[in-house]
Amino acid sequence: MHAAGRPARRAVLTGGFAAAAVALTGCSSAGAPKETTAAPEPRPDTPRAAFARLMEGNARWVSGDLDHPDRDPERRELVAEVQDPFGVILTCIDSRVAPELVFDTGLGDLYVLRTGGQAIGPVVTGSVEYGPMTGGTPLIVVLGHQRCGAIEAAYKSLTDGTPLPGNLQAIVRAVEPAYRLTARNPGPDPVDTMIHQQIRVTADDLRANSDLAPLVKKGALAVVGAYYSLDTGKVDVLTGAPG
Repeated sequence: MHAAGRPARRAVLTGGFAAAAVALTGCSSAGAPKETTAAPEPRPDTPRAAFARLMEGNARWVSGDLDHPDRDPERRELVAEVQDPFGVILTCIDSRVAPELVFDTGLGDLYVLRTGGQAIGPVVTGSVEYGPMTGGTPLIVVLGHQRCGAIEAAYKSLTDGTPLPGNLQAIVRAVEPAYRLTARNPGPDPVDTMIHQQIRVTADDLRANSDLAPLVKKGALAVVGAYYSLDTGKVDVLTGAPG
C-alpha cells in the first residue's frame, strides 16, 4: 500500500540505483567499452500517458516483441517498501487473461482485481478506488474478454430462469443490468453482446461513482472499458479512452 511521501521516496530510490549504475560503470578497466544502465522508465502521471503505456505494452504482446519490464531483483528491491502503480485493472478470473502479460508490464506497475465477469460490489469498488483516491493512480481499465465463461453461465441462468449453485448466483445478480441491455438487442451472438455490455456498464458505473467522478471531471483519472481478444491478444477500447 501507499505510504506518505510516496513520489519523493520513489525518486530517491530510483536515483540511488541510477547512481550505483554510474559508479559501477566508472570502475571499468581502462580501454574497456563503457556500458550504460538505463534508469527505470518514469511512472506515467496522467491518464493519457498511463493509457499510452498500457496500449504500447499490448502492441508488444500481440506482436511477441516483449520487453518484460520491471521483472528483476533490482525492481523487487525498489518497490519492496513502497509502491506507485500507474493503473488499476479490473478484469475476469479467467486464466487466459493476465493483465501483467497482456500489457507487458512488471512488478509494481498495476493494481489488479479479478472477479467473475468483472462483477462489482462494495468491496470490489472500494478496492478499485484505493489507488486513485489514496495515491493518485491516473487510470482504471475494466477489461472484459472474448468467450467469458462467467458471462455465458449468467446469460443461460437468466434466460432459463435457473439459478446457479452457491455464491455463483451473486455473479448472476451483479451482471443482470448487462443482461437486460442485451435482451433489448442481442445481436448475432448474445453472449458476446452481453460481455460488451458488462464492460460498458461497469466502466460507466465506476466513472459516475460519487468518489471517482470528481477525479474524472478534473482530468486526474480516466476509466476505460476495453475488450480482450483471446484469439489475437489485442485489447480494443470500447469506452472512456483519455483524449
